[in-house]
Amino acid sequence: MMSMEIFSLLLLLAAIALGFLRRMNTGLLSIAFALVLGHAAGIPDKAVIAGFNSSLFLILLGVTYLFSIAQLNGSLALLAEKVVALTGRRTALVPVVIYFFSTVLSALGPGTVPTIAIMMVFSMTLAAEMKISPVMLAALVVLGSSGGGISPLAATGIIAKNLCEQIGILDVEKIFLLNGVLSMTVYAAVVYIVLGGWKLRSEHTISLSELPAFNRNQKITLAGISVMVVLVMFFHFNVGLTSFFVAAVLSFLRVADEAEALKKVPWGTLLLIGGVSVLMNLIIKLGGIELLAETLASIMTPSTSTAIMGITAGCMSWCSSSSGVVMPTLIPAIPDLFAKLGGFNEIEMATAVSMISHCAGISPLSTGGGLALAAYSASAKVFGNDLQKLFVQLFAVSACGVFFLSFLAWLGLFRWLL
Repeated sequence: MMSMEIFSLLLLLAAIALGFLRRMNTGLLSIAFALVLGHAAGIPDKAVIAGFNSSLFLILLGVTYLFSIAQLNGSLALLAEKVVALTGRRTALVPVVIYFFSTVLSALGPGTVPTIAIMMVFSMTLAAEMKISPVMLAALVVLGSSGGGISPLAATGIIAKNLCEQIGILDVEKIFLLNGVLSMTVYAAVVYIVLGGWKLRSEHTISLSELPAFNRNQKITLAGISVMVVLVMFFHFNVGLTSFFVAAVLSFLRVADEAEALKKVPWGTLLLIGGVSVLMNLIIKLGGIELLAETLASIMTPSTSTAIMGITAGCMSWCSSSSGVVMPTLIPAIPDLFAKLGGFNEIEMATAVSMISHCAGISPLSTGGGLALAAYSASAKVFGNDLQKLFVQLFAVSACGVFFLSFLAWLGLFRWLL
């Protein structure tokens, strides 16, 4: 008879596979499978429901709602255009500015996916107009958004902090952000050099004088976001509650349509994260994560453990969500791995899992690469074989990033700043 540990992991695998193959929300599938697993293991429904992380859900909802308002009234998109316009005729600086602005913007609160959504369409339009490699700009947007997205103000950083606290790893915010930005910047530099960003020349430029001034609503929105950042960073307010407060003020001032802003909240992503947490709570209770750790430990040594976890995270991320599936699956396995192997730093491995899985997001099978493919196709009228070529190139850059960063993890990249 199959053990509950194996059965629980098979249900998680089924949720991931069905989500990928049938394009269903893995979180909703996870909740459904949690009911099956709970009854099979004799766990009451009340205990199954208790696995839903309401605190995390509230934080993510507050942050994403606030930045939905900013996205809806064009504040962030116009800010991005103005920043890029500062490069003038120095075209080689455009990819650099795209990367650093994506990093900073993501770190201030929107997080990885919203920043990718804001920056990708703009960047792909820019690539078509200025004849810049769309693969390079797409990769830099994803890498910048991912590095900044591990900030304690942003969704990925909040998720990572929450997961680490659950396994007894505290005070990770600073090192996560530093490691995230370092690792993404290293690979971004490689992409920039290899794809020829340093030798870019273009006759087409964006002038600040061509861009409109911020209107009343956009100025109020950017001021509100600044207030949120100050309250959270310097006065240690809860980022979710503070985001709700600022969003409520912005709604009262009618800077954007409240109903439309609510529609822009990534409800599917929130359900994905919350749903997987319900199933993962049961898997942990039933010993599934301990079994996963034992299996991984059997092919690891202390010196290769972080690299193998990085490759595992990257491969999983090609067919599932980094924040919603990969991190909640692999980070809880770290204490068991440490107990069996030792010889590695737990924060080092947690950041490697988080960042390498997000680097995989350059793939066209993921949100970042997929959005790049669609946006560039629309902007540059690319179809057929040219579109297929772009698909392959994006996946190649994603795969190279996963293995390159995993190799650097083996060399100790994620412990340089510890």
